[in-house]
Amino acid sequence: MRRFFVLGLLLFLGAVATLASAIGGLGWLLLLAVVVVLLGVGVYDLLQTRHAILRNYPVLGHMRYLLEAIRPELQQYFIERNFDGRPFDRNTRSSIYQRAKGEKEEKPFGTERDVYETGYEYLVHSIAPAKVLEQAPRVRIGGRDCTQPYDMALLNVSAMSFGSLSANAIEALNKGAAAGGFAHDTGEGAISPYHRNGGDLVWEIGSGYFGCRTEDGGFDADEFADKSKDPQVKMVELKLSQGAKPGLGGVLPGSKVTDEIASTRDVPKGQTVISPPYHRVFSTPRELVHFVAHMRELSGGKPAGFKLCVGSRTDVLALIKAMLEEDITPDFITVDGAEGGTGAAPLEYEDHVGMPLTEGLQIVHNALVGAGLRDRIKIGASGKVATGIDIVKRIVQGADYCNSARAMMMAVGCIQAQECASNTCPVGVATQDPRRMRALHVPSKAERVTSFQKGTVDQALQVLASMGLTSFEDLRPHMLRRNVDHGMVSNYADLYVQLEPGQLLEKAPDDWAASWDRATPDAFRP
Repeated sequence: MRRFFVLGLLLFLGAVATLASAIGGLGWLLLLAVVVVLLGVGVYDLLQTRHAILRNYPVLGHMRYLLEAIRPELQQYFIERNFDGRPFDRNTRSSIYQRAKGEKEEKPFGTERDVYETGYEYLVHSIAPAKVLEQAPRVRIGGRDCTQPYDMALLNVSAMSFGSLSANAIEALNKGAAAGGFAHDTGEGAISPYHRNGGDLVWEIGSGYFGCRTEDGGFDADEFADKSKDPQVKMVELKLSQGAKPGLGGVLPGSKVTDEIASTRDVPKGQTVISPPYHRVFSTPRELVHFVAHMRELSGGKPAGFKLCVGSRTDVLALIKAMLEEDITPDFITVDGAEGGTGAAPLEYEDHVGMPLTEGLQIVHNALVGAGLRDRIKIGASGKVATGIDIVKRIVQGADYCNSARAMMMAVGCIQAQECASNTCPVGVATQDPRRMRALHVPSKAERVTSFQKGTVDQALQVLASMGLTSFEDLRPHMLRRNVDHGMVSNYADLYVQLEPGQLLEKAPDDWAASWDRATPDAFRP
């Protein structure tokens, strides 16, 4: 109720001013007029649907927009220094919000980046740009053993669970995906009623097996088969690890476990829900690939794969050897990066555990190429993907398509207040408090999700054309450059060894040989 303190104070002042003006005095009449105006503003804030902040913080919320109106940098500085420990840079944040709102994105005066700093990356453009593609291509996912392949968009909603996000946020994301024709990953929190708005679903199963869970927390194959055959479910995914906290389970506080969440996840209401850091359904690479094949079979032949944040190259190669020896391959692998976001994780994990997305993509892509499996398995990239440049760069680095979580949250109104785990999200995105989530107006936010996705993919098409290309399949590692030191520039073909098809099976190159020899399909080894 503290959110409505200002309205309560205005009502009190209005009553006092009314009483005093009845006795007499011009000053009291002026105060009454001011109070009435502010009360009108407060009522308008509660009823309007454009700004979630004003719906949750009537009158007082205008301070945020006042700062932005005076000078945008003040508001951005406040957000960057107080809300987000690892934020998108200012230009990226502005681009996300403007693209979601359908506003003009052009900006004067050029880059604010130091183009000579170590680590600065840029794409090689062409003197003869190509014509921009009229329609964005889609990526067909479905290998030899898949009977219901799916055509994936270049950018999709990454894994975010109902429970972590509010009902309104999930509904807006799914309606936006339905309108824009892209996929919506459920996250490990199972399929809720708010996912049922026509958007294509990637059903993610985590170590808690929510939505297909036995009473003792194991995997319920019959429930999984029944739900995964739903036409809205296009793919099924086993979550092995998450970029922001790899090797660590998840926790949903009991205060967030409402009747709906309990029913959706097959867990008791009001009790804290824990996803263990390990799976019951496998313990070796062989068992893992067999379980993915089991998921595909149970789903009726839909694409099945897994998501992971890469820990070591040896682990990835162990999976490759299991695929080769068992002649079983997933239809896709989603690579998550250590820079990915989360609602809550220990800082040590956020900052020091897990491989960045670039290195993870390079390992998975090259391992599949070297084993002669790349044409059977598609690769998705997730982890701070927010712009058209990000899409192009990730495809250069080995991905076929991208998923976005944090930017999609910002499209539905997230201001990065970092209150995700407290149930007090100020804009109704990451909360189960019905009084707070009402601030998130589903129809308008769904439109913003659609607008953001389309604008970002369109920008990727524009960048591709500026590089003189007419197909994402023509992107090559040498087209992405990086400043590796002062006065020294290298490209990705030189920075990372690019394996040839089948090269690991013939003779692994020197810097891969030790990992390849150590990898075994019967155990995971660092």
